[in-house]
Formats: sequence, C-alpha cells, structure tokens
Amino acid sequence: MKKVALVMGSDSDLPIVEKAIDTLRQYAVPFQAHVFSAHRCPEQAAEFAKNAREQGVGVIIAAAGKAAHLAGALAANTTLPVIGIPIKSSLDGIDALLSTVQMPSGIPVATVAIDGAVNAALLSIEILALSEPVLADKLAAARAEGTRKVLEKNAAIEEKYNK
Repeated sequence: MKKVALVMGSDSDLPIVEKAIDTLRQYAVPFQAHVFSAHRCPEQAAEFAKNAREQGVGVIIAAAGKAAHLAGALAANTTLPVIGIPIKSSLDGIDALLSTVQMPSGIPVATVAIDGAVNAALLSIEILALSEPVLADKLAAARAEGTRKVLEKNAAIEEKYNK
C-alpha cells in the first residue's frame, strides 16, 4: 500500500497534524511525517516532493499557517495529489486558507477546512482506496456507522419531542 506523507511547515502545526495521524492509524494506512518550510528550507522541500513517488508515497498532506505556501511549493514539484491543511495561526486562518486554495491552473492543491486534518486524512484514504479495495470497504463501514449513530440520535429526539 502507498504511504501518505504528512508535511508540516513548522512543528507548531503538529497538534493539528496529529489528528490526521490518528485517522490514518485507524485505517491502518502507512504514513511518514516531516517538517519542511517552503520559505526556510525550500530546496529540501522541493527535493522531498520530487522524490516522494519513488519513496512509496501516494498522497502528500501539507499543513501550514500564515502565508501557507507549503502545499503549493510541494505540488509544484510533484504530480502526486497534494492536500493542503490551512492552519489557524493568524487572521483566524483565513490567510492560510486563501494561500492554500489560490493555486494557479496546472498546479492543483486540494484544500480542506482550516485545521481540517481529519478530512485531509480521509480524503487521502479515499484517493488510496481507488487501488486498495480494503480501504474502500473500511470507508464504507465508517460511513454506515456514522449513519447509524445519527439515526439513533434522531430516534431519541423524536421519541422525546414528537409525542
């Protein structure tokens, strides 16, 4: 199975990124984690992205706040799918969101919500599930469990208020 690479612009992003790590672990998806700054070590970030496919990576998740150029810098150096997590650090994360989502044509970056690490992990799992049926089955089971929980809560509310 291909790995998911989680790349943070700073180790201060780790509390958010750990939510993605926990999700990947729940689905038994292999991953690796790194800190590469698009501004402070651009050569190393580019080199990582250029070699990620050969290292067994199937999807890259890039988490960064403020200027948040990391996802775009990585995407510019690979044809692997890149998912950006804008991190709330200033301006309520709007600056990071706009920096992550405003990529030029030809260099796509999928972007999740501000601090949306769980959805970034789930999207990476969905991408890997295109060639890993076991992941597709796990995703379907999780969705069914989510439906069951909501309908159970609905039944309780209906029982209490719809008499």
